[in-house]
Amino acid sequence: MKGMISKGMEGLSEAIQSYSVCTLRPLLKRNTLFRHYRSVYMNDMNQLNLHHLRYFQMVAHEGNLTRAAERLNVSQSAVSAQIRQLEERLGHSLFERRGRTLLLTEAGRVALDHADAIFAVAEELLNTLRERPSGRRQVLRVGSLATLSRNFQIGFLQPLLGRDDVEVVIRSGTLGDLLQNLEAHRLDVVLANIVPPRDEATPWISHAIAEQPVSLVGPPQRIGKDSSFEALLAREPLILPTVETSIRSGVDALFDRLHIRPRIAAEVDDMAMIRLLVREGAGLAVVPPIVVENELAGGQLVEVGRFPNLKETFYAVTLTRRFPNPLLRELLAGKLNRPGNPEGASVWSVPEK
Repeated sequence: MKGMISKGMEGLSEAIQSYSVCTLRPLLKRNTLFRHYRSVYMNDMNQLNLHHLRYFQMVAHEGNLTRAAERLNVSQSAVSAQIRQLEERLGHSLFERRGRTLLLTEAGRVALDHADAIFAVAEELLNTLRERPSGRRQVLRVGSLATLSRNFQIGFLQPLLGRDDVEVVIRSGTLGDLLQNLEAHRLDVVLANIVPPRDEATPWISHAIAEQPVSLVGPPQRIGKDSSFEALLAREPLILPTVETSIRSGVDALFDRLHIRPRIAAEVDDMAMIRLLVREGAGLAVVPPIVVENELAGGQLVEVGRFPNLKETFYAVTLTRRFPNPLLRELLAGKLNRPGNPEGASVWSVPEK
């Protein structure tokens, strides 16, 4: 009798267990999925921590592991390990080694911008709670050819100037140096009046953002009232751009057609210097009117005339980016898509006479 009861209880227990498993399996499965996704999310958050970002930020700004480790007061191997973990988490290399220097990759530049923003927010939190409010700012890094018109640069950047949320960093230099910095992600855009050579290794994108006429200008006392454009070119000393510029090649071609042997007072590769020389009365200047627009408006200089079929084009040189700077995109959209202003037309040119 006891054996029969025992077997009956065992069968009932097996039946209950079988029923429970069948009934609860979907619930258990859903709960397992929930635990899995929660685990993945928590792991993601734990892997991306402030230590990784702080170490990366320090190395990026120092450009050297040893100096960064000294400033952080940790070993160089500890810094390297933290950065490797961050790269594994993000799925991108953040640095490229060239000799003893660490250069940011494009992903590294984006990561640094976000790291700077994150720590700026942390600082802003502290300032706010301590009743020292501060605002977050976006940064646009601009490289400008050293010889480029300052008025043109101001005109291009005007939409961003005066904005409390924007900081504009402007660096001037030679075209070669600026392009190297653009390629190394230290600049967002290069402003120039010549198109850099383009090939598969360096596929520069040159956006024609403004076009200026080229004029003959000078002090009123040098010009007189009855002198023609051609007569002044032949008679007066001239301040000309240097021979490697597009303006100079066009002017030399005109001299050749008119059989003029010019009296060259100075050849200058800097528009600001041309402006100073013509203001001092050193001669008549061949220059885009935008360079001397204040002097023309004030009567210190007079525009004799404009060279036919000769214009100076200004370019914003960029590279294709996976993560383009939104401030640059805003500027280019405003310049290239301005209603009634096709690409290459000047936004700031002096009206034709």
